[in-house]
Amino acid sequence: MTRNLTQTMTRKLAVLLLTLACGCAGCGRTLHAQAIAAANGPGSYVAVGATGSAYQSDYGQHQIVGGALFLDANLYRRIGIEAEARYLRIHSDEDISQASYLIGPKISTHTRNLRPYAKLLIGRGQFNFPFNYAEGSYFVVAPGAGLDWRIGEGRISVRIIDIEYQDWLFFTFGSLHPYGASTGLSIRVF
Repeated sequence: MTRNLTQTMTRKLAVLLLTLACGCAGCGRTLHAQAIAAANGPGSYVAVGATGSAYQSDYGQHQIVGGALFLDANLYRRIGIEAEARYLRIHSDEDISQASYLIGPKISTHTRNLRPYAKLLIGRGQFNFPFNYAEGSYFVVAPGAGLDWRIGEGRISVRIIDIEYQDWLFFTFGSLHPYGASTGLSIRVF
């Protein structure tokens, strides 16, 4: 009885192995164990853009206007890096100007063509004091948030709003806290 059970098990194992070998050799393709994705997410991309900005200077309560260039590199589905260079000089009394060069992480989500995001940028700020008396460079921390809208399925996006609160640490007369909003356009280059 043990001999019959052993022979039966051996035959079943041989048939199973032979079936697998014939199936793999006959298919001519690699076998896939997962289904094709039902939808594709936005994935990684690189976009460059420009914005117009209006800020409350926090130095003498001046409102100051200017522009910015930014690079938005989404490395993973929701995590990326943003770098921006902002120069504010227009509508400035007494030749006051502010420039900031910032970079940092950005987290976003995606719903249809809208992409809300939050960011935390750090970098360098340059301040030109009234009447060009002096100029200083300072460490800047800038949390912010905003909303981008991709136009259709194209490569162009509208930066509907970008709000940023900057903290210029170790400013000459105590911390400086300019804040403002920007709007503009970007284009995907990769």
